[in-house]
Amino acid sequence: MGSILEINDSLQLTTDQGFPVDIFNLEQHQKSPITLDQIGDRLFPFKGKLGPRFFHLDPVRVFWFHNLNGRWLAWGHIFIQEQTISRNPNAPSHAGAVNVSDPNQWMTSGTYRVAQIYEPDYQRAFTSNDLPAELSYFAGKT
Repeated sequence: MGSILEINDSLQLTTDQGFPVDIFNLEQHQKSPITLDQIGDRLFPFKGKLGPRFFHLDPVRVFWFHNLNGRWLAWGHIFIQEQTISRNPNAPSHAGAVNVSDPNQWMTSGTYRVAQIYEPDYQRAFTSNDLPAELSYFAGKT
C-alpha cells in the first residue's frame, strides 16, 4: 500500500518554522562565534515541515540549516529529541487514490538539541562547497 515517508539527514528551517534567529545570527556569529557553552542543553522546537518526515535519532547527527528565502545556511549538527507527524490543517481534502497517502496532508514538528556549531570560516566553506549553488546562501557573495 502507499504511505509515503521521507527520511532526512538534514533539518532546514525557515524562521517561521522555528529557526532560533534570536541566538543564531550570522552577523553576530562572524564577529563573536556562538559556542555550545552559551546554549547548554537547551531544547529548540520546530514546526510546520511539510510532509511526513523521519530524522535520524539521537545520537546520530542531523545537519542543521537556516533557510533564508530558499537559500540554505549551514549552522552545524543537531540531535533530534522528539518528532511528531500530524495532519496538515491547511491541506485540501485528499483527492488521490484511497490506498496512497498524500504527503501534503501531513506536517512534521519536533524538538532538537544543538550538538555542534560550525566556526564562521567552516560555516562558509561547508555552505559554499557542500550545497548546490542554487541552495547555497553564499552563492554569488564575495
